[in-house]
Amino acid sequence: MDLSQIKMVVSDMDGTLLNSNHEVSDRFFELFEKLKARNIQFVAASGRQYHSMLSKLDHIKNDIIFIAENGALIKQKEDELSTTPLDQNLRAEILDSIQQIENVDAMLCGKYVTYFDRNSEQLLNLVKEYYSNYEVVDNFYDVTDEIVKVAAFHPKSAEEYIHPRLEHLEDRLKVKVSGKYWVDLNHIDAHKGNALKMVLDKFGLRPNEVVAFGDYNNDLEMLELVDYSFAMANAHPNVKEVAKYETASHNDFGVERILEKILA
Repeated sequence: MDLSQIKMVVSDMDGTLLNSNHEVSDRFFELFEKLKARNIQFVAASGRQYHSMLSKLDHIKNDIIFIAENGALIKQKEDELSTTPLDQNLRAEILDSIQQIENVDAMLCGKYVTYFDRNSEQLLNLVKEYYSNYEVVDNFYDVTDEIVKVAAFHPKSAEEYIHPRLEHLEDRLKVKVSGKYWVDLNHIDAHKGNALKMVLDKFGLRPNEVVAFGDYNNDLEMLELVDYSFAMANAHPNVKEVAKYETASHNDFGVERILEKILA
């Protein structure tokens, strides 16, 4: 594994760069400054809302690129490099399908604001960590904002209880199990792989100049795109199958350990 030519590092957030307490380590920020000094670009790629990502990486925000909402929004400083909203008719079809599933709550994710149903206050209290900019509404169907993602939540298992009931949408949407409790539904072209491809084209980078880290199914296309793809030790089996390499867990500085190797 020759990491001497690396010019970009791309990392998922939850389960990857963030530990179980949803924290970015001081060790990462120290390593980031060394990467920056060597002109190695850092990209944060997450299913999270942009503002939620920003809150974790605020003091380096002007030096990095954000891929938010699974690739539906790409932002560098104040510039929107790309946005991929959902078709309104498909959005309504998603909501209709979700309403047929027991014990499932949903959220509508705009580019900068996430919408919660007034009857889902319990869900809001659970996920404020991930959605810092939000509004509570009476009816999802009345939301006029451009929506880039619908996220569905099950308190036991998204893979078991939600995904099988939404698989019929996969010919027209990206339907991804993005965590133990979550299924994300995006535009068919809105995924981390497409978003990263746009970023690589913008900077004129090749797959052998990029390292990427991930832990869940919404990272698969991104990991497939680059030569140096790392699954976290805590990653979903699908991710370990796709990634070319493995690193330590998110609680054991898995990302930082590889950054140190790049800098060495």
